[in-house]
Amino acid sequence: MAKKVTSKKPSITTDTHGSFKVRPLGDRVLVRELKKEGEKVVSGIIIPESAGDDRGARKGEVVAVGPGKYDDGVLVPVGVRIGDKVLFQWGDKLVIDEVEYEMVAESSILAIIK
Repeated sequence: MAKKVTSKKPSITTDTHGSFKVRPLGDRVLVRELKKEGEKVVSGIIIPESAGDDRGARKGEVVAVGPGKYDDGVLVPVGVRIGDKVLFQWGDKLVIDEVEYEMVAESSILAIIK
């Protein structure tokens, strides 16, 4: 049985296991950023992640993938799969069930981490 989750953002439907029943459109990918804890330097001072440069690549896990985009009438699927760990640049922040995600275009994904 599915439950309807509501927030200030458009509602998202999830099943009882928490799996997404939302699929990004086109070549978009929904990524859950894997947050690093603050880095500890030699002196023992902990530098919080919030003090870092937010413009660099970030690490995340793919949670939903769009069907792809058309190139000369042929559908080219997205090159990542659900569960892949990726390095990505920017995206639009979304909050679903109090968890932050980023909706990113496939072109903003720099690499798949093996």
